[in-house]
Amino acid sequence: MQINTNWKIRPIAPNDIEVVATIIRNGLAEFGCVGEGYASMDPEIDDMYQMSQQKGCAFWVLADEAEKIIGCGGIAPLKGGDTDTCELQKLYFLEAARGKGYGRHFMEKCLSAAKDLGYQKCYLETVERMAAANAMYKKLGFESLCGAMGNTGHGSCDTRYMKEL
Repeated sequence: MQINTNWKIRPIAPNDIEVVATIIRNGLAEFGCVGEGYASMDPEIDDMYQMSQQKGCAFWVLADEAEKIIGCGGIAPLKGGDTDTCELQKLYFLEAARGKGYGRHFMEKCLSAAKDLGYQKCYLETVERMAAANAMYKKLGFESLCGAMGNTGHGSCDTRYMKEL
């Protein structure tokens, strides 16, 4: 995989809010993850910048050479979970950014930030039909879980993972 060195990962900024919300919602819709029990119902989607400013949170965007945002993702404390556990948050990319290694770079950034913030575990929820994402999580050492953790409200997700940091 060839990484485009003109693309960059940077912290989300206030003027990124609308574009990020669109990328997240479109990414969810593409895989049929819309409605009750999916992240599409999470109120923070409308202001991921504000979410990123909360204690224990971090969120980034992927921008191309023209500064167009083409992906996003981050971490936050696992709602209703142990304080030593963070949750992967809203990792989505436009089709132009997929299959180029940025998901792995985002995951490495998220996991590094999680360690720096004092987390010992990273949890995530997804759906089986997001095959490429699932393959990446497994390559990065995430282990499948039998059930949900915390109180995320994502009961329609059918696949869950955990990684010790």
